Amino acid sequence: MEDHFSSRAEGYAAFRPHYPDALFRFLAGCCTEPAVAWDCATGSGQAALGLAAHFQRVVATDASAAQVVRAPAHPRVTYAVAAAEATPLAAASVDLVTVAQALHWLDRPAFFREAIRVLRPGGIVAVWCYHLLEITPEVDRVVHGFATDTLAEDWPEGRRLVDEGYASVRMPAPEISVPAVAMERDLTLAALVGYVRTWSAVVRREARTGRDPLAELVPALERAWGERGAVRRARWDLSVRAARLPEPPA
Repeated sequence: MEDHFSSRAEGYAAFRPHYPDALFRFLAGCCTEPAVAWDCATGSGQAALGLAAHFQRVVATDASAAQVVRAPAHPRVTYAVAAAEATPLAAASVDLVTVAQALHWLDRPAFFREAIRVLRPGGIVAVWCYHLLEITPEVDRVVHGFATDTLAEDWPEGRRLVDEGYASVRMPAPEISVPAVAMERDLTLAALVGYVRTWSAVVRREARTGRDPLAELVPALERAWGERGAVRRARWDLSVRAARLPEPPA
């Protein structure tokens, strides 16, 4: 797994959005017993904290120590540095496995084998990603143009899976239907800029060119944003895929 985010770990923890409780409540309700969840590629713990409201114990792993060290402590969350395909979890010990906005970076066949190993019979594996945020038509034109035009050469290959909403991902078990969900968050202009700076393509472009990719974006955003101190509501639509392992014969 190529590491796009350790160099932006502090910004990732500060500016990446948190997932809606409705998603975690739904997934917990799909489990026979919401006892243990494994949040794989947890980053700085955004999904792990949401799971902790519904599960007795959450194990949150990430290959990046720089990310994990910035994850907020929680009495029901245990963090560990571990690769997605090799975890310290025992076989058949987990009720739910999640990957939030990271499946496209993983060795998917190896990860799904590990998920099947650690899940109990009837357990759930759920993966999701989110699309470009929407704020106002004026701001969206600037941000979306930056993402699709300016950064076109710099997105890693895995990003195409996000663009398609994980539609081509082959799930390892029969799928279950998930209600439509979205994230919403109030942003200042500074928070929006901080969020965009965490994008993998921004990291790659800066490394490739030696220049700040946001130098030209920020003035355009300022013009589109309007009142400098304004707070605006941002929305990210999520694409969620979930599958359930077979139950043992009665």
